[in-house]
Amino acid sequence: MRNIKPIISSLLRSKSGPVLLLTQIVLSVAIVANASFIISERLALIDRPSGIAEAQVLSFRVYNFDPAMDLRKQNQQDQLILRDLPGVIAATSTNMVPLSGSGWGDRYVDGPDPETAKSLPGFSFYMGNEHMLNTFGVKLVEGRNFYPEEIKMGPAAKSQTALITKSIAEAHWGDESPLGKVVYQQDIAITIVGVIERLQGAWVDSSNFEYSVIQAVDFGGAMSSTTYLVRAKPQDIAQLKLDIPKALHLENPNRVIDEFYTVAEHRGHSYSNHELMAALLSVMIVLLLLITSLGLTGMVMFNIQRRTKQIGTRRALGARKADIVWYFLTENYVICAAGAVIGVVAASQLGQQLMNHYSLPQLAWQYPAVTVLGLFVVTTLAVILPARRAADIPPSLATRSV
Repeated sequence: MRNIKPIISSLLRSKSGPVLLLTQIVLSVAIVANASFIISERLALIDRPSGIAEAQVLSFRVYNFDPAMDLRKQNQQDQLILRDLPGVIAATSTNMVPLSGSGWGDRYVDGPDPETAKSLPGFSFYMGNEHMLNTFGVKLVEGRNFYPEEIKMGPAAKSQTALITKSIAEAHWGDESPLGKVVYQQDIAITIVGVIERLQGAWVDSSNFEYSVIQAVDFGGAMSSTTYLVRAKPQDIAQLKLDIPKALHLENPNRVIDEFYTVAEHRGHSYSNHELMAALLSVMIVLLLLITSLGLTGMVMFNIQRRTKQIGTRRALGARKADIVWYFLTENYVICAAGAVIGVVAASQLGQQLMNHYSLPQLAWQYPAVTVLGLFVVTTLAVILPARRAADIPPSLATRSV
């Protein structure tokens, strides 16, 4: 502790280098803490389980061009063909594909009177038949699946059934079971018959990403193009990409079948921006710490050259090598401590601005704390090697006159 006062006096006599280094440390703490927090947030988003057997679910589109084709009848026939293919576990038509970035959204109300009814959270709106649960591979935690006779051939039927995710049920009804509840989609009465543990929607950045509904409607055949989902073992997916067009063209050649992607591939594409941001921020953190370390190393080496005679004198007066090393380490810790205090304040202010302008969560205190700790470790490694070089200077060489 007795060395701190002369160290501070020495730093104040030559202010430019320490001030530049202090500024660098402040910026490093502020930026690294917030960048680490953003990376953590992005990785948490990417790691969210979808509830779907992603690698097993293959989506594709069928474009029909025959004006005489009965689209609904053809849809039913195509689904039977798909389910009969070798390796297929389940197949269904759908109006949207999970994690694809394109889909449908809707909102129910819990009563027929718009004046008194309360709205449920907005959700991703899937339309599918009794095969959709097995095709997705999602888990039913309460209630039952659709009965085949409940499936409507169009969304306009006045009485329908639906499966909802557990997240919607808890958000609107709390611990109360939603089974048997009747909700309304405009003038359509919909009875909830089952609860799904987890099923994510199409938009990974949506605040309602975990809220999804499957309504008992076979949407295939409603338009000239139809989206299908097929579930199979991952090792069978490549062969099915070849077998599906052959089988469906054999039934009716007047159509185009393409856009084959697994849900896992959709996931990779949807999260690509998050992964890129995490990678870029990681590189930025490494560069900032490297620049800070190089700055400290350079300052110590400059001080060694400038203080060669002083170091030699101290060694001649009995200072141990460890004393010389500790001197430079203490100088580093003084600068780092001052930079850490200012940097934590700057990190907090920067986090507040990011929260206000980009809707990020509040910066957790652990990130500045860990950043400061990491910076002390990194700068110690940066200083200790040149400090040991200084400690090896022979007193006779350091004190002789030129």
